[in-house]
Amino acid sequence: MKKKIINTDKAPAAIGPYSQALEAGNTLYISGQISISPSTGKLVEGGIKEQTSQVLKNIGAILEAAGYSYQHVVKSTCLLANMDDFKEMNEIYASVYSENPPARAAYGVVRLPMGALIEIETVAVK
Repeated sequence: MKKKIINTDKAPAAIGPYSQALEAGNTLYISGQISISPSTGKLVEGGIKEQTSQVLKNIGAILEAAGYSYQHVVKSTCLLANMDDFKEMNEIYASVYSENPPARAAYGVVRLPMGALIEIETVAVK
């Protein structure tokens, strides 16, 4: 099986030994994205709504770089530093996936990189 590494400067660079995304066949696996602004390299200011919005922008940039779109997304995994943020996260998430939303899981976790409030990993298929 042939693997293709996807990288774009329109999304934050990896902060560890992983790729922004990897395409295998017709499936794109996007590494967990946190709310880092690609222009500053820092977390965006604000709460869960602002952070969720930035995470989804980062995912969108990676999808585009690989020739995919949000409509190709089949699975999301959302990691929340505080499950009390679920409702507000869901409002922003729903604005991107309003029709035919992908399958999804959401978990509360103890801590996320750089003190982020949310991380989302994504799988898309053409």
